[in-house]
Amino acid sequence: MSLLRRLILGFPALWLLLFFLAPFALVARISLSRPAIAQPPYEPAFFFSDGIAGLSEKLQSLSLDAYALIFDDNLYLAACLSSLRLAAMATVMTLIIAFPLAHAMTRAPARWRPALVLLAIAPFWTSFLIRIYAWIMILKDEGLLNNALMSLHLIDAPLSIFASETAVLIGIVYSYLPFMILPLYTALDRQDPTLLEAAADLGATPLRTFWRITVPLAWSGIVAGALLVFIPALGEFVIPDLLGGSDTLMIGRILWNEFFENRDWPAASAVAIVLLLMLLVPILWHERMQLKDRES
Repeated sequence: MSLLRRLILGFPALWLLLFFLAPFALVARISLSRPAIAQPPYEPAFFFSDGIAGLSEKLQSLSLDAYALIFDDNLYLAACLSSLRLAAMATVMTLIIAFPLAHAMTRAPARWRPALVLLAIAPFWTSFLIRIYAWIMILKDEGLLNNALMSLHLIDAPLSIFASETAVLIGIVYSYLPFMILPLYTALDRQDPTLLEAAADLGATPLRTFWRITVPLAWSGIVAGALLVFIPALGEFVIPDLLGGSDTLMIGRILWNEFFENRDWPAASAVAIVLLLMLLVPILWHERMQLKDRES
């Protein structure tokens, strides 16, 4: 194997080592330490410079208190379950909105499709933070939405949407909608239109054709889009912090509070490890399904 080929193949491994495995090892080390009033606010249980031999000697000093706290305190369990519920609801809502949009994009004239794709990714041209702040101005009690509805005499009192789970769902769906549209558009655009014509010739109704042909052939795009929405939504911090209320529990907010308010870095690191393990479940499931598809 030539040197150039080895460098090309080794670059992804080096990238993962530097930007994933090394930070993960650092966070795992902090999670096994004890909190302390110091800078940084923890007592290292071991040092990487000690090597494997030094680590084996200090196994007795490793602290699992941070992990015990997570499973003993109902706050963490409630935050995990709430994050899973909100991320799943946002993923389903995003899919319901994105599928007809992506379907319409594939049925549009070919000369219009690049412009439609451009419109789908247009929100990315604006800062994510600015877009979320814009939703504050829209959803708050004296915001644009309530003023418009009251001007049209559709409501008598402002709707209490801001600082609620509903506002968080709206923010997540809006922010991650392009991540669902693009995989669906790619999957639907690859479909052979003659299959739909054949189904119609055989007497299938449009609805039956949609469920028996269009949806199964778009399954890869559905799964890819769902993962692209669900995974970042599960650990989302900015949207719940700006649009949610004090009772909106999400694991991202708990993680932030432990790091920067409680200054309990071991507990925060343990929460980050648990969050990573939660994210690995859908990723590994997707990889397994892809492996089965390649083998079949």
